[in-house]
Order: sequence, then C-alpha cells, then structure tokens
Amino acid sequence: MSNVKLFEHKKIRSSWNEEEHKWYFSIVDVVAILTDSPDARNYWKVLKHRLSKEGNESVTNCNQLKLQSSDGKFYYTDVADAEQLMRLIQSIPSPKAEPFKQWLAKTGYERMQEISDPEQSLDRARENWQRLGRSEKWIQQRMSGQETRNKLTDYWMQSGVEKSDEFAFLTNIIHQEWAGLTVNKHKDLKGLKTQNLRDHMSEAELIFTALAKLSTHQIAETDEAKGLKQNATAGKKGGRIAKDARLALEQKTGKSIITSENFLPPSKEIKRISKK
Repeated sequence: MSNVKLFEHKKIRSSWNEEEHKWYFSIVDVVAILTDSPDARNYWKVLKHRLSKEGNESVTNCNQLKLQSSDGKFYYTDVADAEQLMRLIQSIPSPKAEPFKQWLAKTGYERMQEISDPEQSLDRARENWQRLGRSEKWIQQRMSGQETRNKLTDYWMQSGVEKSDEFAFLTNIIHQEWAGLTVNKHKDLKGLKTQNLRDHMSEAELIFTALAKLSTHQIAETDEAKGLKQNATAGKKGGRIAKDARLALEQKTGKSIITSENFLPPSKEIKRISKK
C-alpha cells in the first residue's frame, strides 16, 4: 500500500508492507527534509558512498521500491524502514533530527494501534473503498479475503517462515497454481504497476484467491507443515483445489475467471477524448 505522509507539511513517500507489518519511507524525501539540501538525491548518493566505505551496511543495504515521482511516473527509489532511518538520522547533522524521530515513532505507533485493533484499519479501508466506488458486495469479499490471508500468514510465521521474500515466494506459488499465471503476470494483464493486485480483482478473482489460501492453510495445518519447503508443498495442493474449481466453473459458463479488468482511473487521453 503506497502512501504519502507529511512531516511539517512536507511530503514523504511511503509504502506499507503487509507481510512484514512495517512502513518503508523514501530516503531521498527524508534527506531533503533533514538537510534542506537543494539536491537531496546527490546528498544521499555521497552519504551512501561514505557510509558504505565505513562498513555501515545496516543503512546502505536498503531496499528499492517503485514510487511516484513529481513528474507522475514511477521510478525505483531507495527506501528504508523505521529502524534503518533511525540509524541514518545519526549520520545527518540536523536540528530536525529529534522532531523527526518523534514523528517516526508516532507513525509506527498509529499503525501498531491498527494492528492491535483491526477494526480501526478495516473501517478506514471500507471508507476508502466506498469513496472509490466499490460495491458493498466487493468490499465484503475483499475484507473477507484479507482475513483469510492474515490467518495463513500467521501460520507461516508460527511454522518458521519469517523473511518477506519467503512470504512472496509462497504467495506466488499459490497464485500461479490456481490462476495459471504468476502474481506479476496477473498484474501485467491488468495494466498494474505498484498497485495491490487484490484491490483490482473482480469478485470472482477475490473468491478463488481466498479459496486457494483457505485450502492452503487447512492443508498446512493438517500436514503440520514446517518451514519454506513444506509450506510450498501445501501451497501447491491448496492452489490446485482452487484451480480445479475455477476450471469447472469456466467449463460450465464459458467465461474466464481471470480478467484484465481493473479499477484504474481512465487515462488523461481517454478523458480528453470523452469530453469531445
């Protein structure tokens, strides 16, 4: 989930990672705020090189995410979680360091409140989807599917799957098994970039995604799956159950469950033509 947060009325591009339960923030945006540098990108480039030479890998070994730039396009951008940012701030002399640390802690605390009291997060999500014009039926299916996914990821964590790339690997196995294409290929089909695939699924796609994950969870519990390999096996079995159901329905209706339809707004070009 991509977002823009404000610190003293200045924008910080951010993204919430559902699997890791943490925020990632654009390092360049943070550097710009702390240093008031006219060229924050170059400042970070020089600082990153210096920290790397000093062996400070905890800061320089950062992730990259595609975030929207001022020109409206998406570019890979260095991002850091709250812990990495705290270490980075120590390397930047700035009078805003302490206020920023407090802001960072508050941001994390608010998100943790949502996690400990899911109703807060669900209410916000429902309101957002309603504003976007989603039907109540779609919203209910989306929320139900999220609950199913959360139960599965909770099991993964309890059974020894911890790294975010392992979560992504298992998710992809399940998805490819039931849908016949990977998560990224499904996003490509819908014309998505950084958007959450599930937010652009049809009701049918959401139902079969939930079925695959529910089946995977129950099979994993029954088989007492441990670690990445055993949970991957359970994922294939669970995904296959949803695949068989999908193929049966498609044969009866003659319609494909997998669709290119999405909830993206029409392009400016389409809008311009439609006004003529």
